[in-house]
Amino acid sequence: MLRIGLTGGIGAGKSTVAALLRDLGALVVDADVLAREVVAPGSPGLAMVVHEFGTQVLDGDGALDRPALARLVFGDVARRRALEQITHPLVAQRTADLVAAAPSDAIVVHDVPLIVEKHMGALYHLVVVVDAPQDVRVRRLVASRPMTDDEARARIAAQATTEQRRAAADVWVDTHRSREVVAEEVRRLWDERLVPFERNVRTRTVVRRPERVVLARDHEAWAATAARLAERVARAAGDLGRGVEHIGSTAVPGLPAKPVIDLQLAVADLHAADTLADALAEAGFPLIGAKRDTVVPDVDADPGHWVKRMHGGADPAVVVHLHVREVGGPGWRMALLLRDWLRAEPGERDAYAARKQALAASGLGAGDYAEAKESWWAPAHQRALAWAAASGWSAG
Repeated sequence: MLRIGLTGGIGAGKSTVAALLRDLGALVVDADVLAREVVAPGSPGLAMVVHEFGTQVLDGDGALDRPALARLVFGDVARRRALEQITHPLVAQRTADLVAAAPSDAIVVHDVPLIVEKHMGALYHLVVVVDAPQDVRVRRLVASRPMTDDEARARIAAQATTEQRRAAADVWVDTHRSREVVAEEVRRLWDERLVPFERNVRTRTVVRRPERVVLARDHEAWAATAARLAERVARAAGDLGRGVEHIGSTAVPGLPAKPVIDLQLAVADLHAADTLADALAEAGFPLIGAKRDTVVPDVDADPGHWVKRMHGGADPAVVVHLHVREVGGPGWRMALLLRDWLRAEPGERDAYAARKQALAASGLGAGDYAEAKESWWAPAHQRALAWAAASGWSAG
């Protein structure tokens, strides 16, 4: 199944987007709803909360007085953590039960306010962040809750910043627009990205690069995307992983590149790479197969030492090449060296950029374009190795 994390600050309009996704067919698991369920009257969760905070958190009917509890824990880190230690395990178990009961082709939307604050993005195939300008959020909160303007602003300030949310977001939905506009954007997200993404994960289908070569310089966005993808790869690899790196042209600031995110997952050996194939596929990175890197004889003349496992991405919006290589092997080392060399040597970067732009302008297809670049790389390998020796470069 496809797992989507849906988040946003207080008053951002997250519930609106959750409702739209539910109407389109998503299974929405709302963490706030579950948080209420696990402390319902008569529940073990409520008993534990009362034991920790006293009967002052109960209303006249014996139910949890949520505003009273909020006043106790807001601004008090120790008391908030005590509450989280009670409720979070209960919510997590209830969430796991609901997800386990979902069909295998479900698109599960996990509506969680604190995905960014708790660094939970790697748990999901995608994170959708809902946002609106602060003044809009304040007006919504004052109108819908027993909250003053200052209280609303304090609650917003206590949460993740807009910059932190943007870094975590695979998809950004601004609700400071009409409901019709937001609904159309969410429908397109569903039809054009979520539904095909789910199908690709289930069928282990890789999204291929476009045949037409188009170069861009969107390095800030590429770096943020690569960071999110790398966290998902690392989580899927678990203890068998030896680190994930952003490599290739999109990892070199200032270098024009096709919008393809190249990642390198290091493993102890290719047996570990094969062991990880299913976990990586379930995380959204299906196996393409065994491949061999270009042999650089001055590094290692044995072609067998250059073998790797190639995975791709299942997300229709992002082309990913995931190279799984043995840590310390020649392919692993050269991928890091060539990236670092081009970062450190602007003249070499610019010469490579000129070659790439000339090839792209010639109208070559993606396969021919990649092959034609090798004529530049053959002598470039030697210059990169000389730079490594002179600079004392180490692969880590």
